[in-house]
Formats: sequence, C-alpha cells, structure tokens
Amino acid sequence: MTDAGPMRGRAPSMAARLARAGFADGERAERAAAELESLGIDLTSPNNHPLPGIETFSKAADPDQALLATARIAGAAPDLLRKLACEPEDWARFVATVGASAAIGDDLVRHPEHLASLSGPDARLDRPAEQVRAALLQAIGANPDDDAPTSAPAPTPTPTEPNAVDRLRVAYRRRLVEIAAFDLESPAPTEIFEQVSAALADLAAGTLEAALAIARSQVADHERARLAVIGLGKCGGRELNYISDVDVLYVAEPADGVSEADALQIATELAAALARVTMAPSSEPTIWQVDANLRPEGKNGPLVRTLASHRAYLERWAQPWEFQALLKAKPVAGDRALGQAYCEMTDPMVWTCVEREGFVEAAQEMRRRVESHVPPEQADRQIKLGRGGLRDVEFSVQLLQMVHGRADPAIHSPTTLVALAALAKGGYVGRVDAERLDACYRLERVLEHRVQLRRLRRTHLMPSSQPAKRRLARAARLTPAEPAHLEATWKATRREVRTLHEELFYRPLLPETARLSADEAVLAPQAAMHRLTALGYRDPAGAMRHIASLTEGVSRRAAIQRQLLPVMLGWFADGADPDAGLLGFRRLSDELGSTHWYLRTLRDSAGAANRLARVLADSRYVAEGLARSPEAARWFAEDSRLTPRPADQLAGEIGAIAERHSAGPDAAAGIRAVRRRELVRVGAAEVLGMLDPLEAAHAVADLTDAVLAGALEVAQAEALAGRIRGVPPAAEPPTRMALVAMGSLGGREMGLASDADVLVVHQPAPGVSDEVGQTYAVGVAGMVRTLLAGAASEPALSVDFDLRPEGRHGPVARSIAAYQEYYQRWALIWERQALLRARPLAGDDAVLNQFFDLANAVRYPRSHPTEADLTELRRIKARVEAERLPRGVPPSRHLKLGPGGLTDVQWIAQLLQMQHSGSEPSLQVTGTLEALAAARELGLIDPSDEATL
Repeated sequence: MTDAGPMRGRAPSMAARLARAGFADGERAERAAAELESLGIDLTSPNNHPLPGIETFSKAADPDQALLATARIAGAAPDLLRKLACEPEDWARFVATVGASAAIGDDLVRHPEHLASLSGPDARLDRPAEQVRAALLQAIGANPDDDAPTSAPAPTPTPTEPNAVDRLRVAYRRRLVEIAAFDLESPAPTEIFEQVSAALADLAAGTLEAALAIARSQVADHERARLAVIGLGKCGGRELNYISDVDVLYVAEPADGVSEADALQIATELAAALARVTMAPSSEPTIWQVDANLRPEGKNGPLVRTLASHRAYLERWAQPWEFQALLKAKPVAGDRALGQAYCEMTDPMVWTCVEREGFVEAAQEMRRRVESHVPPEQADRQIKLGRGGLRDVEFSVQLLQMVHGRADPAIHSPTTLVALAALAKGGYVGRVDAERLDACYRLERVLEHRVQLRRLRRTHLMPSSQPAKRRLARAARLTPAEPAHLEATWKATRREVRTLHEELFYRPLLPETARLSADEAVLAPQAAMHRLTALGYRDPAGAMRHIASLTEGVSRRAAIQRQLLPVMLGWFADGADPDAGLLGFRRLSDELGSTHWYLRTLRDSAGAANRLARVLADSRYVAEGLARSPEAARWFAEDSRLTPRPADQLAGEIGAIAERHSAGPDAAAGIRAVRRRELVRVGAAEVLGMLDPLEAAHAVADLTDAVLAGALEVAQAEALAGRIRGVPPAAEPPTRMALVAMGSLGGREMGLASDADVLVVHQPAPGVSDEVGQTYAVGVAGMVRTLLAGAASEPALSVDFDLRPEGRHGPVARSIAAYQEYYQRWALIWERQALLRARPLAGDDAVLNQFFDLANAVRYPRSHPTEADLTELRRIKARVEAERLPRGVPPSRHLKLGPGGLTDVQWIAQLLQMQHSGSEPSLQVTGTLEALAAARELGLIDPSDEATL
C-alpha cells in the first residue's frame, strides 16, 4: 500500500470544515487550500498561525470566490500575502473584498502591490480630496501645486513620463481597491455609505484632473484656453457609485490675447482628449465614461461653451430638467476660478427656475418619462430607475429643494441625504418620512454598490438567480443573509419609497401655498377649478366654496389652511370620494379650527393631515363619526392613538360610567358616547390599513361586549328602582341574569354597523316564582335594548333577540329550566346551528356556566346530522337568501347573502362543525376562520380550499 500523503489523511476533516464554511465546490476549494499551504499559508491550523483559518472565508459574500482569488494572488505575490495574513484585521478586510468582488481579485492578481491598500496605518477610507488628487497627479508624473493661484491651469505631466494613461488607471484602481475594502469589510455598510460615495466622487474628481493634465500634454497650445470641468449628478453631489458615467459639462474662456473661436477649438480638443484618457483602449482596464450629454442642447450642442454662451442658453432655452441637473453642479477639475464663476452664475437660476410656468408639472412628467423607459422585464429589478428605486428618492428631494429653495438656502445641498436632512429640519418633510427615506435610500445605494462591485460593471439590476441573491445578501450584510429575506426586504423598501415618493413628489407643499390668499394663483378660481376637475372632484364649484370658507382672511387659522389645502386636495383625490373628503374637512375645521392643537397637529405631524384626508375621503361613516367626535382628530398624529383599546380598559371605563350615574338615561348617554368614539377609532384604523378586517371585527365585538355589559348593569339598577314598566321595585334582583352573545357578535365578526345578537338567560332566586323572574328578566332585556337604541347624536346599537328559541315568536328571556326543556324536546336544526356561535357575554357567571353545560350538549352532539337535517339546512339557507335580500338588489352584488358571499363561507364552516364537533374539541369554536383552520388541521378540508375560504 502506498503512502496516502498528508492531504489524504486530512481530507475528511477539511471537507467538513469547508462545508461548514459555506463552500459550494468542496473539491476545488480543497485544491485552493492545498495551493496556499504549499506557499506557506496554512488554513488548517488556526491555533498555530496568525491566520484565523478556513472559517474566515465563511464570512465572505462568496467563500469559493474568496479562496480561489486568494490562491491566485498568493501565486503572484506569496510574500505580500503572507505578510497580510499576519494581521487579522487586514486579512479580514482582504477576504471580504475578494469574496465580494471578482474584479478586484483580478486586479490584485495583476497588481499585487495594491495589497498595500488593505493594510497598515496608511490605509483609510476618508482621505482628503486634495490628497487623492495629488496622488493621482504624482502617478502620471505631474507635480501638483496647491499653492498655485486659482486661475492656474491643471498641471502637465513631464514629457519623459511613459505610459501616463496606464499609470493613471493603475493609480485609480489602487485607490478604488482601498475604498471598496473598507466598504465591504464594514458590518454596517448603510452607515458608511455617505463616506464611500464621497470618497468615490473625490477619486473621480482627482482622476478628471489628472486626465486633463494628460490631455494638456497631447494638445498643442493648450495654454491658450482656460477650461473648467463642472461635475454634475452624483459626481457633483459627492455621492458617486463604483461604476457610473461621470456627468460633466465644460466651460471655456480664451487666455489673454486669444480669440474666442481659437480658445473654444483648443478647449474642445482638450475635452475630447480627457474622455479618451478614461475610455480609450490600453493595456489597463478603462475607468468610466465621461458623459457630457447634460450640456446645453445635449449631444447635439457644442461640447464646450463660454460662460456667456452658457448664460444665454439658460436664460432663453433651458428646460426645467436642465436646472434640476445644475442643482448638483460643482467645479471638479481644470481652471478653478472659471469653474467657480460658472457655479456663481447658475446658482440663482437654479433657485428661481420654479417661477417658470409649469415647472413642477414638467419635473413630474420627466420622472414619469424616465420610468416609462425602463424595460418591462427589468421593472421589478431596477434599483435605480424603477418604481420605488433610487430615482424616486432623488427626484422627490430635488423637487422639494427647488420649490422651497428660493426662500431657504439651508436646503441647497447637492448631496441627496444631506438635503433630505435639511428638508426635514426645515419642516418640508416629516421627520419620520425623512428617516424612512434615508434608510431606504441607504439600503438601495448599498445594493447598487454591491452588484456593481461584483464585476466592476455599470449595472443597476437586482440579480435573478438564487446563488447571486444569496451572494448579494451576504455582501450587503443583511440578516438573515438569504435570498428570500433579500427579496422581501427589497420589495418592502421599494413599496415604502414609492409611497413616500408619491406623497412628496406629486403633492408637495409649494412656497406659494404658504403665502396664498383666496385670490392668488394656486387657489385662484380659474386655476383651482381646473385642478379640482383634473383631480376628479365631481362638484368643483362646491369645492371652491369650501376652499374659500377655509382660506379667506388674514388670521393665523386661514394662513395655515392655505398651507394645508393645496396638498390635502390631492390627498382627498386619492380617496373614494374627494368631494366628501373636502366637505368633511371643512366641517371638522369649522368645529376645531380655533383650538390650539388642531391645525398645529395637521401642519407639524408627519402623517396626521394625510391620514385624516384618507379617512374623510374613503369612509363617510367615519367622517360622520369624526363630526360627532371632533377631538378624535388628535389620534391621527400617532399610531398608538388609533389602536383599538383593550377589552379590559373598555370594560373599566364603561363600568365606571354605570356606577357614576344614578339615572339610567345619563349612564346610557355616557356608554353610547364611548361606543361612538371607539367605533370612529376602529373605523379609522381599518381605513388606514392599521387593522385588517378580522382585527377590526374583533375590536368591534370587544367594544360591543363592554357596552352590553354596562347596559345590563344600568338596566338592572333601573329595574330595582322601579323605573321599568311592569317590574316592581325590589331590594335584590328576583332572578340572576346573563347575556349570551350569538351570531356575528358571538363569532367576534362584527362590522361597524352590525346588530348585536343576544340570548337572555336567567335563574330565579330561591322562593321566587318563574313568573316573577320572567317578568323581571324580560323587563331588563327590554331596557337594555332601549338604552342602546341611540339618540340624535349617537349611532344606535340594535340589540336583536331573534335567535332565541322559537325566534321572534318565543319569549325574549327564558330560565335555565325553560331552555333545557325546549332544547331537549323541540330544538330545530337551525337552533342547533345558531348555538355554534354562542359564547358568554355578561352577567351572572353561574348562570352562564349552567347555560353552556346544556348548550354544549345541543350544539356538539355525538351523532351527525341526518340527511333530513341537511336537507332542512339547505332549505333554510335558500329561504334566508330569498327573503332577506333587499328588494331590487341583484344577488351578485350582495356581499353577505349573494352567491359566494359571507354566508356561504359561514355555512360551510358551521356544517363541518355540526358534523364533527361532537368528537373533535378543536372544532368547538365560535369564529368562522378558527373553525375552518381547525377543519383543515383535522383533514376535513383541503388546505387550498381553506385558504380560499
């Protein structure tokens, strides 16, 4: 037998470690590890070597790629790599870098000296821009002179310097590796994204300066023209990507004694030569494309213009998007004084172009046009241009800046997140909205950076394959770093960005709004009528009357309304009924406009005005409730105030009302007021999507339980006091009473306007006749119904006793003995069915326990329904649908009783319960969805059918 050798003896343990470390190709990874071992880098003995072992690679975005790149780089420069491996922090940075970027791994193979960018005290992310510029100029043999006057031209490389273009590209890539390493190593890349983008922009500016220096060495008589390079877009805003076109425009002026035509000719040659330096083929990879298409007249216009020519064009011909592009203009290379003069000339134009007719509409149309150009197959993968992508954030911020920037220089920053923070500080964007946009933008920029770093290619698309998604999730440091989580996070981020973009970008609070009087532009009759018609108001003239009433005058109230209304008109238009929304707002403002908190809350809260507008336009029911409970407008500022109150809190408040009032009508008024207030709360929360329909139904049922319990307490006090006709006064109740919830109340599936189906149960006290007890119980039940019947200012709660034995023909209340006798002798199949939704509601616990002991035997029998029972159920269902449908309403439009409506679902669930609940305790529930879920678990219904139902 031959010697198996060291690798064969170690193979099992190494394979296991490779699998644990996340390698996809174990054999290839093992070969790479063996190559490293042969070069003196042992990944298998972390305790005997500074290198932390193969597990280090498990933290990389792509462990296989990281290990293979390491082996290739070790083959090119083993000594440099061994030195790097002795520093755990530097090694971790290296592995993270080559594990996320195959292109950087290739660069380190070509230029292993770039490993120095990853280690030592000099490696850093935040190098000063001038230091970066100087290093690039030195790389091409130029001698930067920072003490030169601002009008001095860019330095020129010495004529003896060979291969200046390649040397610039190598120096550029070395600094790029340094930036990427710190970025990819960071456990929180979203937190350092601004530093990374600024470093990339400074690198681009320094590269343009060095490229211009090389261009000067290639163009004869270059000193006869002054040329400034103005950075636009992300370059000008110091928020550049790893791989992106660098947007620029050029400004030229003749040197002393030179004609303008000659200077422009030379400057054009310089600009063209500069672009070739970064993009023309050579022995080193290209850098990026210099894009001058944002210049006046775009690609059809001259490449270079003088300052006067730029001014003439901007004053006469420029489109709104061109001023938007200039918002980020910054001198980045060339003649510094000329570049500064250009920015000083254009700055006032940027901040006053909003005065041009149709500016906002043109900006909005441009965003729609950009979005429409996204190929359909890329729409859900576009990080930059798609719905909810980076452009949504950037366009929103820029439009708000340009709309409000005339009066507030504090929001003039060309950097998106700095500007967003300034807008939030100035009150133009809600603080919460700004924080959400900031977080989403950071995440999307990090994702964009990571997909570009993979191959150092210009792309803005999310990957489609599962391995690529996993690699991206790991590179972006998501937790968990899984494709499903990445996809869910990406979708949620896009959705949130899009929502905020639509709120900010299409309905901004324009400067004119803050100063508007009734006869000024935005709300002037003609313009406002046109806008109202375009937004979909059915009665623009009526809407104008409401607007005039709200905004006329010089009071503080009118001034704030003038700020709010232009935005809120759009929010109303997003709802089901804009006209009703505006009318509801006027009514609420007439009631609360003079209070100290109402308008301040709408003006200052991030979401109060928007939420209020949505509710007023989407739900007439809630709008009418708000008119009766105007103080509820406070709730819209905070999620917690729109959350339904817990059942115990409601019971405590209503119980206190019942105890506090000696007169039944006064107590009932207090109870009805609580109900009216809480219905508004639940309805508003449901309209706003804070509650799903089932949560809202549960909240209404909890409220109804508390209301009925309070009403029972008040009604019994009225009975004992002799204030119920036919019921004599007494010191103690002659019978113990309880209420049983039935129907939708029993199932906790109530709507805002549902009746309360109730059974009344009682048990006469010892020595009390059934007749006396029955009289008392019937009287109390009638008083409960009367107390909750409502008043002119309160919504009524209809208490329905029709699900009692014998229906409306039977007595309203029965004793336990009477229920027992009836159910044992006479109970019909529909009464058994009705009891399926019965649950304890209020009153004497002992009575409730007795009732449910007998009710459970009736509703959960051991025997299955007979065929005759099933036939009778079908007959009853058909009768209900025929008799209860409102006259003239097509069945197909009735959500409850029509084909496929709610009752179809409920009867399916109840049939399954009647057939199986006697032997299956899990089916002994009152809620429809709970019953269906239990049936699914028992295998009585297919999971897909249960999900559909």
